[in-house]
Amino acid sequence: MKKLFIDYDKCLKCEKCTVSCSYIMHPENNGINSLREEIAFLFACRRCEDHPCINVCPTEALKREKDINKRSNILCISCKSCMLACPFGTILFDIIPYLVSKCDLCKGRLKDEEIPLCVKTCKYDAIKFIEESEIEEKENIYKIGDNLIVKVFSYIETYGLKK
Repeated sequence: MKKLFIDYDKCLKCEKCTVSCSYIMHPENNGINSLREEIAFLFACRRCEDHPCINVCPTEALKREKDINKRSNILCISCKSCMLACPFGTILFDIIPYLVSKCDLCKGRLKDEEIPLCVKTCKYDAIKFIEESEIEEKENIYKIGDNLIVKVFSYIETYGLKK
């Protein structure tokens, strides 16, 4: 079964993600941003002890759950305070939009041999739709759920930070 594969380092080359999305319920959707946010909080976040990004949030939209940052889309007003407070720059401007759409990974929506629109429209070839066996890289590869595979440098694993 083909899965969405995101090379997060390549994905960061875009100052603002410009991929298109075919999810009909959100015509202006860029669902990849929701995945980029999840990847950033899982792998790029350094898990600061004093949580400056969380402490600065005026609406308490950013919280720590099981040592991972989570953002409440309902509470977030997209003030970007968390982005400014992050000492490592892991919270990116375009992954905390005011209007949020979630990526559904095109589950159950693709016809045979159809490729997701995000894969077709990614300028940097950072998003692929491939079989797991086709992944040539062996390092820094992580599965998120059943349908997403990410290539990302994990600060948590590399530096032995608390998971």
